Amino acid sequence: MMGNELLFSLGFLLFIVLILALDLGLFSRKDHVVSLKQAGIMSVIMVALAIGFYFILLVEGHQLHGIKDFAHLQEIVTLHQHHIKLIPDDFDASLAIYKQNLGLEFLTGYVIEYALSVDNIFVIVLIFSAFAVEEKYYHRVLFWGILGAIIMRFIFIFVGAALITKFAWILYVFGAFLVFTGVKMFFSKEEDDKIDPENHPVVKWASKIFSIHPKYEGKNFFVKINHKRMVTPLFLVLLIVEFTDLLFAVDSIPAIFAVTKDPYIVFFSNIFAIMGLRSMFFLLVNIIHKFHYLKTGLAFLLAFIGVKMLGHTYLEKWGFTTEHSLIVILSILVISIVASLAFPKKVNHIKN
Repeated sequence: MMGNELLFSLGFLLFIVLILALDLGLFSRKDHVVSLKQAGIMSVIMVALAIGFYFILLVEGHQLHGIKDFAHLQEIVTLHQHHIKLIPDDFDASLAIYKQNLGLEFLTGYVIEYALSVDNIFVIVLIFSAFAVEEKYYHRVLFWGILGAIIMRFIFIFVGAALITKFAWILYVFGAFLVFTGVKMFFSKEEDDKIDPENHPVVKWASKIFSIHPKYEGKNFFVKINHKRMVTPLFLVLLIVEFTDLLFAVDSIPAIFAVTKDPYIVFFSNIFAIMGLRSMFFLLVNIIHKFHYLKTGLAFLLAFIGVKMLGHTYLEKWGFTTEHSLIVILSILVISIVASLAFPKKVNHIKN
């Protein structure tokens, strides 16, 4: 990691830590049920911050890699496979093109990750329900879950970037995997998402390592009984949430690599989306069932991104750009949301 990348990344991480610290210190002093209003405000703030970062990239994006001349710009564009045409005789114009593309890649990656987070929310709702977690402790679990997710994503992204740089063919593996995942999601049934607390693999694994207390002890992840430290069911829920995010990262991170090969942009877009996941969870937790076609839309989204990765060489020749990808992705999401509202899911009422 070079000097500029290090400084940019440290500044970004410091910003994230500041947000988490404010959240933990100001907004989470007492465990409480997050209201719809509070979730809405948090969601707007997180989206606004992401959009703000997009504009920072538009203005100062060249600072990320410390680009100072045309030769270095060309080197970065080649290294990260940005599909843009530079103007050899005009460094300023070329830099503007690069920064605009960088911002667009971030925005597209952010939308992809944010959209795929909805499927994560579906599963988290099922986890909380299956383990009978009190609603006032949702925020605590999600806070620490997101902290762990940031660390895991950082490792995943930079390992993935290193693999792509060394083995270009791995993009085709990612593409095929995303198509497979999309098809699998499309044909999945509600029964497939059910969670059995006692037989969950994470619970079985944890029971071999930790002493598990049989009941909840308020907000505590750990408890000491007869001088013996034990983990509570709330800690098991946290582990399962982390495990779930790990599984979702396997889908979402390759998906963003279809948009940009710059690991820093992948990381930034990923983290902004993850930071917004918590507030989006509280915003959607009680109405997410209304968007029953959203999962179908996400299946198409994954399949589209997978196909894009598999056929990126041909698509580039045909002039298929990041803008086109963003339009397709947004169209899929809008259509699935509108379809969900226009054709609500029928509920079978049992007559007495």
